[in-house]
Amino acid sequence: MIGSPALDFDAELRSRGIGPLESESVATLQVNVGKLCNQACKHCHVDAGPTRTEMMTRDTAEAVIRAVRRFGIGTVDITGGAPELNASFEYLVVESRAAGAHVIVRHNLTVQFVPGKERLPELFREHRVEVVASLPYFLAQQTDAQRGTGVFERSIEAMRRLNDAGYGREGTGLVLNLVYNPVGAYLPPDQAGIERDFKRELATRYGLSFNRLYTITNMPINRFRDYLVRSGNMERYMQRLVSSFNPAAVPGLMCRTLISVGWDGRLYDCDFNQMVELPINGGLPATIFYLDLARLERRRIATAAHCFGCTAGAGSSCGGATTR
Repeated sequence: MIGSPALDFDAELRSRGIGPLESESVATLQVNVGKLCNQACKHCHVDAGPTRTEMMTRDTAEAVIRAVRRFGIGTVDITGGAPELNASFEYLVVESRAAGAHVIVRHNLTVQFVPGKERLPELFREHRVEVVASLPYFLAQQTDAQRGTGVFERSIEAMRRLNDAGYGREGTGLVLNLVYNPVGAYLPPDQAGIERDFKRELATRYGLSFNRLYTITNMPINRFRDYLVRSGNMERYMQRLVSSFNPAAVPGLMCRTLISVGWDGRLYDCDFNQMVELPINGGLPATIFYLDLARLERRRIATAAHCFGCTAGAGSSCGGATTR
């Protein structure tokens, strides 16, 4: 069903007169350092978890830093798994900042409770890292349903530690953004509206603050796809994504200004393509060891049916909705 003509993303773009999908630039290097994670969330498109062994080596991490220095890459976006569990995580943060890049870390909050990771808020503050933290909801029931019993309580305490370090506080310049994924086979709600709800409830209930909230559509791949199949929602969910296609979401797609680096150094148009092993179109540099930004700009982006997830409704990217 995933590969049926009705789910041909390129054909949808052509029918709207806005294809083919091409990149504009490479402003961000998104680096997935591995699939090891202290959580195993039900919606995870990475299939990350405590038993995964895929991990970026130091040689590959050093190749990332060489590329950041050589090309003057403006933003390094570090993700996983829980990226903080990689032995080269701090190296990537420190050296990327030393090279002049803005650093974003995709943070699941509870990794702060892994032995040896207690000082993460101080590390983030020292290097003025932008923290993008995932929190399914401002209530325990919904959060624990997606992430496991007790995750909400630890997440709230981790947010408190970040606030104590200055994150999400007005005037500090230390940015704490949250990510919201729907719990179930639904599209995200209006981003501005749910951001207001989160700010009000987290402040009222727990005295916590943050800067922005990003809504991200659950992608029908890997663990979330398995859930859709088991629950009998796969066809219905894909139909919802296709019928909600929004041409206005296309200009803001993250693949247009980003290159994704896999834990093994291979290059992809985005993190979602990486997880289904859909490589950059042939003839272009295939790994971080041979990165050449001039050849990757204005490239034709590889697409598949899951791309409908990024163009449904208000759109979806690592920076939340692509339309406002």
